Amino acid sequence: MNDDKIYSVVDHTLLSPTATWQQIVQICEESIRYETASICIPPSFVKRVHEKYGSTVNICTVIGFPLGYNSTAAKLAETEQALKDGAAEFDVVINLGDAKEQHFDKITQELTTLKKAIGGKILKVIIECCYLNTTEKISLCKCVTDSGADYIKTSTGFGTGGATIQDIWLFKEHIGKNVKIKAAGGMRTRNDFVSFINEGCSRLGTSSAIKVLAGQSSDSY
Repeated sequence: MNDDKIYSVVDHTLLSPTATWQQIVQICEESIRYETASICIPPSFVKRVHEKYGSTVNICTVIGFPLGYNSTAAKLAETEQALKDGAAEFDVVINLGDAKEQHFDKITQELTTLKKAIGGKILKVIIECCYLNTTEKISLCKCVTDSGADYIKTSTGFGTGGATIQDIWLFKEHIGKNVKIKAAGGMRTRNDFVSFINEGCSRLGTSSAIKVLAGQSSDSY
């Protein structure tokens, strides 16, 4: 697998709480140079990036990030603002407390509301696998499918663990045919990227792809 194939599925990510405009510009320029699938950035930078780059970069942002326990109303407001500012893709964190209490209908309803708000734009649902058991993950596959969301995503990169191949296998068995998979967090080597793509991931969320593919080590997201 060549580097161009890998870059084509990378959401080039910078979600550090101390991210600066200079760093955001850097990943935008890198995304243009390497033709990544998108840049994934904090909502506060979306408007500024859109004004500077327009459609030259595909802007992904995060909603309810990284803990997911915001109210649906807050997530909806955040989503609508990011949409207005120029985001084209939205990675939303589910309410993990609802998952633990088995309020899966509530999760489905929230995701349906957000998908309706963005229409034809892309909604990716972060279920944060490191905090879930197998039964919860399977139930959330159904929530994501039933809501009409476009992707199920393994992790925020801020939890206790990142993507695993075992979770990708579980997703493939239980998601609907129209749901794609995004792996995020914990990918440190070129072989990691290739393995997740070969297992069926259509997107990889990582801040380290450029360094890794250049042969440099990375302990980043």
